[in-house]
Amino acid sequence: MTDGVIYQAGWTLDDIPWSRFDPSKVQPVILAAVKAASLVEYNAEDYVAYLTRVYRGQPEATLRSIEHWGNEEIQHGLALGRWAEMADPGFDFTAAFARFHTLYRAPHFYNGEGSVRGSRRGEMIARCVVESGTSSLYSALRDTTEEPVLKEIAGRIAADEFRHYRLFYDILLADSEPDLSIWRKLWVAFGRVGESNDDELPCAYYCANVPAAEASLRPYRRQVYARAYRNTIAGIFRRHHVDRLVKMVVKPAGIDPSGRISRCASAVLWRAFRIHAAAGERLETA
Repeated sequence: MTDGVIYQAGWTLDDIPWSRFDPSKVQPVILAAVKAASLVEYNAEDYVAYLTRVYRGQPEATLRSIEHWGNEEIQHGLALGRWAEMADPGFDFTAAFARFHTLYRAPHFYNGEGSVRGSRRGEMIARCVVESGTSSLYSALRDTTEEPVLKEIAGRIAADEFRHYRLFYDILLADSEPDLSIWRKLWVAFGRVGESNDDELPCAYYCANVPAAEASLRPYRRQVYARAYRNTIAGIFRRHHVDRLVKMVVKPAGIDPSGRISRCASAVLWRAFRIHAAAGERLETA
């Protein structure tokens, strides 16, 4: 469970107590998840460029907020990457990210002007969904790991990600575009959840956990590494993390976070997580 520490915004890598690192507390499953997360977080520059195009012509404060968000995401990647290199001296964060950035090239990062969600409001709903997932993941890492340095890093990142969720939710509420229908909101929100099965996370997991020297023997296959990633993170989550995740996802979609739909969705998702976690445990013991 959480130790109750509340982390403020504006921290730096120098605030992390690196000297407290305890290699005996490193868990292989958590290490695999952290390696993948470090690459995704560090890739924020592409997201910033994309969101800046989507919000071109909007208030300067919004653009500055997006840029600040990106800088914090990059710092998350650096912190996680440094910890992963301490936990696994054979891991080269810079080299792994270079492979990832070559393998994963989302078309909307480089083509078009508007949002792939069809509107700025749709884009912010999608961003809220993403921040719901990351806030919940790092909360779960914080509560699960016994390694003291990772516990602090995860706690600080979880707090940042919740603030990012609030940022994007506030941008959504303040947008001058006409509001979307409830069905459109649901379509965007659950469509973004479905995109968790696209190439980004599987690519990151592959590049972080399969050495370049083994790439010819173990080529990238999206479905294989998507399953590996899901099985890895599923065992980290506890029921209260899933409950909070679902409440955060449905709120920008216009659904009561404490209502029946939210409770049912949480139960279904928790069941799916237990299935994936069991699959991961079977692979570990095989």
